[in-house]
Amino acid sequence: MAEAQSKRIHSVLFVCAMNAVRSPMAEAIARHYFGRSIYVQSAGVRKGETNSFMTAALDEIGIDGSKHKPRTLRELEEWEGLNFDLIISLSPEAHHAALELTRTIAADVEYWPTPDPTLTQGTREQVLDAYRNIRDGLSYRIRLRLKQGSEAQRPDQTESS
Repeated sequence: MAEAQSKRIHSVLFVCAMNAVRSPMAEAIARHYFGRSIYVQSAGVRKGETNSFMTAALDEIGIDGSKHKPRTLRELEEWEGLNFDLIISLSPEAHHAALELTRTIAADVEYWPTPDPTLTQGTREQVLDAYRNIRDGLSYRIRLRLKQGSEAQRPDQTESS
């Protein structure tokens, strides 16, 4: 695991069930922080619909998610191919699909179990809080993981630096 995390990451794909909430949120956050140094995309196992709560949660932190158009893995493969260093799956169904992709592409796969905020019921504010929690959790993990993988280790670096 440590070896995989120290490898330089040039491209990452986030995958969830429908590419409507979790994976586009992760894509937008990763692009915001690492878009100049890492190629970032997202896709779903199935095609969903754009989610206004996802867009609102991203807007709160200054990231525009309104232009996202949900797409499937198959559509992404047809449009540009699937050539990624790292695939991060966010749901069980997506993880299974990501592992299947490794039969034909050489990519590391990581599973980040992420709850589906669309299942949250309650007031608008309670539902939005669920999306905020997903956003904040993804933001933390993405910044931690991609920062490690975007910095090439120089030979003169030591563990203590």
